[in-house]
Amino acid sequence: MFGLGKEETLTLHVEGMSCAHCAARVENGLKKEPGVTGATVSLEGKSVTVTGKKLDEAHLKSVINALGYRA
Repeated sequence: MFGLGKEETLTLHVEGMSCAHCAARVENGLKKEPGVTGATVSLEGKSVTVTGKKLDEAHLKSVINALGYRA
């Protein structure tokens, strides 16, 4: 079967982050989610790039929103 276990990358726009603490909160929150292997925030770009397997964009956005930011 092709594509099983393939890692993918997803970049999401995030509003409300203003400092390194905000970035760490979003990164750590996303890294706890099943299938997520990494998360890197760009404060300047107002975004987070998530890597992992079988990423669910809607779910990841809801996690970001639950952390107090707007995705």
